[in-house]
Amino acid sequence: MLVHICCAVDSHFFLQKLRDDYPNEKLIGFFYDSNIHPYSEYYLRLLDVKRSCKLLDIELIEGEYDTQSWLEAVKGYENEPEKGKRCSICFDNRFETSAAKAKELGMKIFTSTLLTSPKKSLAQLKTSGDYLAKKYGIDFIAPDYRSKQGTQEQNILAKQDKLYRQDYCGCLFGLTKQREYQDRLADELFSPISNQIMPESIESRTQLYEKRWELEENKISYAIRKERFLNYRLLHAKVIQNNNTLVSHFLPYSTLKKGYSRGKITWDENMGYFDRDEIIFISLEFYNILANTSYKTVKELIFNPPVFEEEIKIRHQILSNPYNLSAIIVIDNKLKGKFEIMCDSKVYEDIKENLIF
Repeated sequence: MLVHICCAVDSHFFLQKLRDDYPNEKLIGFFYDSNIHPYSEYYLRLLDVKRSCKLLDIELIEGEYDTQSWLEAVKGYENEPEKGKRCSICFDNRFETSAAKAKELGMKIFTSTLLTSPKKSLAQLKTSGDYLAKKYGIDFIAPDYRSKQGTQEQNILAKQDKLYRQDYCGCLFGLTKQREYQDRLADELFSPISNQIMPESIESRTQLYEKRWELEENKISYAIRKERFLNYRLLHAKVIQNNNTLVSHFLPYSTLKKGYSRGKITWDENMGYFDRDEIIFISLEFYNILANTSYKTVKELIFNPPVFEEEIKIRHQILSNPYNLSAIIVIDNKLKGKFEIMCDSKVYEDIKENLIF
């Protein structure tokens, strides 16, 4: 039996129930999810599915990550609600490839772990699966493992086995709608030009779960603990002098109340103080002293910065108050004159996971 897999939280429970109900069937997992966006989120979910299948001793096949074809398939349905027409197209897209793969491998049955997702319509899934099963001359099974407290059992199992719990279906359009409804930043779609790994980004979660895999391989005990914290994302920032944009680097947690300021800098030995909006400038030379680095230009710093946590330490060396959100800006030299500052950033409540070992 070929089992289309959407994520580990659904598959880990679903595969065990299938194995109990169909003891004579060899189960093969098929991870085909071109709808997942961005790729870093796709990779993270695949990593967790690989771990789940390894724990369950189930063979796993990875399908092609063909996002372009998926985007073309749902074109015109971007604003559809959850369980709407776009979801039906998405199911058809993934089920068609799954049915074709089952036929190619000589299997007589296929199914999908999407059936256990409480946000998906069982009727939609069954309609799509039955149609494609008939098309390819195989069977589609749609067991209801949600009922009789199945969803609660699934959640308990996910927590017990420390699975990665994503909080959106994977679809770009579903994500943006969900974040708008929640009045939250869609920071899953952010990727700094510096490639600095931001707190509670997909990249930081990937690091955590890759490390988790390494610990398990080496039989080292660990725990995953959550904490509530203030997260930060810089959306857009620049410094202008005489209509020229200066190369500049904004330290983490730099904010500007109205997003714009205009004024002059007064320098002391190491720092420049803007005459409004609590903005602080430092030279690259002073940054290098604080960070124990040897950057030759701010541009080099922008594209190859220290890790986020190290920059927080630099900030705390400049401002002892940990609650201070003043903009701290690094420029190449101690320039004087009039400046325009633009800074669009977000500080927001968030939850992150920590690996304890």
